[in-house]
Amino acid sequence: MPVNLDLAGDPVELTAALVDIPSVSGDEAAIAAAIETALRAQAPALEVVRSGNAVLARSNLGRPSRVVMAGHIDTVPVNDNLPVRRTEGVLHGLGTVDMKSGDAVMLHLAATLPSPRHDVTYVFYDCEEIEASRNGLGRIERDLPSWLEGDLAIVCEPSNGTVEAGCQGTMRVELRTSGRRAHTARAWMGENAIHALGDALAVLASYEARTVEIDGCVYREGLQAVRVEGGVSGNVVPDQAVLTVNHRFAPDRTPADAEAHLREVFAGYDLTVTDSAAGALPGLTAPAAAELVSAAGGTPVGKLGWTDVARFAALGLPAVNFGPGDPVMCHTQEENVPTEQITRCAKVLTDFLS
Repeated sequence: MPVNLDLAGDPVELTAALVDIPSVSGDEAAIAAAIETALRAQAPALEVVRSGNAVLARSNLGRPSRVVMAGHIDTVPVNDNLPVRRTEGVLHGLGTVDMKSGDAVMLHLAATLPSPRHDVTYVFYDCEEIEASRNGLGRIERDLPSWLEGDLAIVCEPSNGTVEAGCQGTMRVELRTSGRRAHTARAWMGENAIHALGDALAVLASYEARTVEIDGCVYREGLQAVRVEGGVSGNVVPDQAVLTVNHRFAPDRTPADAEAHLREVFAGYDLTVTDSAAGALPGLTAPAAAELVSAAGGTPVGKLGWTDVARFAALGLPAVNFGPGDPVMCHTQEENVPTEQITRCAKVLTDFLS
């Protein structure tokens, strides 16, 4: 049955209603329909379009600047954490943090700010939690590029109600080693490809990651082994092995810089880049970003992790993360958000936009 969302009501109650619409990545049709129906009925001043299972809405008031607000509507798979559950001052359940509380704040603003001082675009998109090729923002960028244009992007990912500026870049590489098979009873006749990874593992164990400060925001890099593959059987010296390494790098480095660094760190190894995404610089010097920081209060921090602010930064928009919820709770069975953070984020963004 269709779900009726009250956009102008309490954003806490709106969060609970969104959480109770299951929307695991690739299955967002129901929540997209509910959002589209609610926006068309309750925010008639906004232009609304549908793109697959993404819903976009924007004001066209002729303001001299435009703010793009974005939130993904999908979640990771259910882990015995639906429907929403309440304790005093807290909502528990899948998506409460990542990121239906942020979506609720955006929807609330769309219905309650008929005349903001910036034109505003609201982007509710699909498939963020899975492979980047399916991310709804990529489809929107290809099919509806004007909808991602603006002077500032605010991604309402969880940030504990603090402005988290920019984000780290990320890269995965594979280190491959080759050897020669032999019976383990005569191991000296072979060459063990797994043993050949020893030097790389030693490098990782002693690696000292950079800590970089940019515009007052600190980004701590990381280099970690995340997977080891190899072996033929219990009595055969293995002739092939693969070590997968994840690198999180500060946004002062490009993916090319990061790759060059890894090739230096792992000199002598057969290294292949399997995945990479650029980070995003803080962008806090942009006028609209400075205004948001002032409205939010506190001290901005660098985003440790990758978010879609990087997509907006690549389009030339300064971009920040700002939303309710603790990022540490993302993807956990215990996911929960303090209701006070939802209310406060809605007020901060209302003040900023009006």
